[in-house]
Amino acid sequence: MSRIVYVLNGPNLNLLGKRQPAIYGNETLADVEAACRRVAASLRLELRFHQSNAEFRIIDWIHEAREQAGGIVINPAAFTHTSVAILDALQTCECPIIEVHISNVHRREPFRHHSYVSAAASGVIVGFGTQGYLLALQRIARLIDEAVAQT
Repeated sequence: MSRIVYVLNGPNLNLLGKRQPAIYGNETLADVEAACRRVAASLRLELRFHQSNAEFRIIDWIHEAREQAGGIVINPAAFTHTSVAILDALQTCECPIIEVHISNVHRREPFRHHSYVSAAASGVIVGFGTQGYLLALQRIARLIDEAVAQT
């Protein structure tokens, strides 16, 4: 099984650390990527880390991951609540998918309480700040290891 993990980030996450730090914290997306790379290396995972404000790019990366990845970590940001297209793309994947949200979306506006992406996710991590990404990588590594042990 592939040890490649795609970490996909949706709209406005390029502004992490600058946009609403009271909600999202002061870490930048570059900080998140660096932390993910450190954890991935310790777990023997190879990362493909991407961010886009364009829905079609995220879908294209999901299609790529479908062929190459052992897992996907996705923070779809605002697309969480709007994108049936991202859901459809994720549902074509057989690898584990972990949905991550930095803030606790259930303590926020009601429209943020619904996630299309959750219907395709193996698990959802919300409200743990950027640590959620690291937890997601740990879970995916464990699922990959368990799948390899069963073969």
